[in-house]
Amino acid sequence: MIPSAAVFPGQGAQYVGMGRELAERFPEAREVFRRASDAAGLDLYRLCVEGPDDALRQTANTQPAILTASLACLATVPLEPACAAGLSLGEYTALVCAGAVSLEDAVRLVRLRGQYMQEACDGLDTMMAAVVGLEADRVRAVCDAHAHLGVVEPSNFNSPGQVVIGGETAAVRAVLDAARAAGARRAIPLAVSAPFHTRLMAPAAARLAADLERLPLRDARIPVIANISAAPVRTADEIRRALLAQVASPVRWEESVRAMAADGIGLFVEIGPGTTVSGMIRRTAEGAVTCHVEDLASRNETLALLAADREGARR
Repeated sequence: MIPSAAVFPGQGAQYVGMGRELAERFPEAREVFRRASDAAGLDLYRLCVEGPDDALRQTANTQPAILTASLACLATVPLEPACAAGLSLGEYTALVCAGAVSLEDAVRLVRLRGQYMQEACDGLDTMMAAVVGLEADRVRAVCDAHAHLGVVEPSNFNSPGQVVIGGETAAVRAVLDAARAAGARRAIPLAVSAPFHTRLMAPAAARLAADLERLPLRDARIPVIANISAAPVRTADEIRRALLAQVASPVRWEESVRAMAADGIGLFVEIGPGTTVSGMIRRTAEGAVTCHVEDLASRNETLALLAADREGARR
């Protein structure tokens, strides 16, 4: 059988209606929504299925909603991955998948995480943007050259030629102009509420530290590739340190995908809303097979692919 990884999306993947079809058809998916809603003190099923969009896009709601919708999708597939990983927020979903943290504890924590991240830059003029078609080292250099205008730095290394930057608006806009002049194909402002994974998130990390210290964690059943290091973590102590460092540090997703591929992972199963992560993986790991689970059709396609893989391994 092809060794597989379970991979999970982060903030930005949300949409009104996510998880509805599988929750309507599978009691185990609906049970995930029930447990998560009880833990969060928020009707996450209604939020995911009915919105409204404005409420779903509030960071303190978005993070538990995506985590819950992703885990509801996971509950409908018999997956035995060799490892797990998630983009930013998705790292928490991966840790639930790996048995390191309970659904309830994860939902409560990411709701606080979203609140802290949203409030970290209250009163500041900030933004994030995607730079496409420029090498990561060039993006770093352009950010460094404009640091005198304010905080601006890479926040997500998503795939070859795709880097997200964040910081104070004047500095970010100057970097976008410079990136275009340096040959970037596109430099696109993003509709997000705060400059995630930059040093401006340090106040959020400081607040989250106490919650992480109290979080009941277990050693993971399978390796989870940490955003902060692009390396596997297994022990509770390693996981706690990685989650804290992740808040104000860049997401090294491209390196994470390369590390999984180098370790023999050939099949990446994206679980949760959207297929953004799958696209990043295909641009990064040549020959990687991707599939996803977010509704009945994609679930059935993924189950057929997994069944064919098992049948091929028996021959």
